[in-house]
Amino acid sequence: MKASTFSRSSTNASANDSSTSWNTLRRHRWPKVLLDELGFDDHFLTPLRETYLQPLAATLFPAWTGATDGGQLDSHKGFVVAYEPGKDVDLSYHYDNAEVTLNVCLGKQFTGGQLYFGPMRRERTGDDRFRAYEHRPGWAVLHRGQQMHGAMPIDDGVRYNLILWMRSSAVRNRACPMCDETPSLEPAAGFGDGFTEATMQLCSQQ
Repeated sequence: MKASTFSRSSTNASANDSSTSWNTLRRHRWPKVLLDELGFDDHFLTPLRETYLQPLAATLFPAWTGATDGGQLDSHKGFVVAYEPGKDVDLSYHYDNAEVTLNVCLGKQFTGGQLYFGPMRRERTGDDRFRAYEHRPGWAVLHRGQQMHGAMPIDDGVRYNLILWMRSSAVRNRACPMCDETPSLEPAAGFGDGFTEATMQLCSQQ
């Protein structure tokens, strides 16, 4: 039995485009760098996810890693974004196409640009207060992808962030995390959108 990787179909993917962080990033002319295109997956991002982030995330967010169903964070999308006055200075309130997100501040020197976090996407708390976080070079935030969040405008300087969207096929195969519907899939190269579908491998030898 082998699991093939898939992306959402274009119809399914557009069901909730106004809320998806990927479309928000594209409107901001982001991401600046897709790390898989530079060869970072095999020797950096995949070992980072499997060796360090998966055990940590499974402890903090077991339901979102698929650990409660015997699953794990088994794929990812990694990219770098930039904030700079006169260009892209902030990021509007959104949620990620991920079960768990790693956000690493790479620098450089900057002021402003605080991250802020709200409730989970489907929570109705009646509380519109946010929790703010001051990003600092060399520090990282690990959070659930479905937690609403954004970035305040940067005041001065330049900030680069490495973002790693980590996906669990055990979680997202049940329902698309962007539209809550049963995913309609298309074959994809690499990790795709993190969905999998089991396929039988038949031996050709008699």
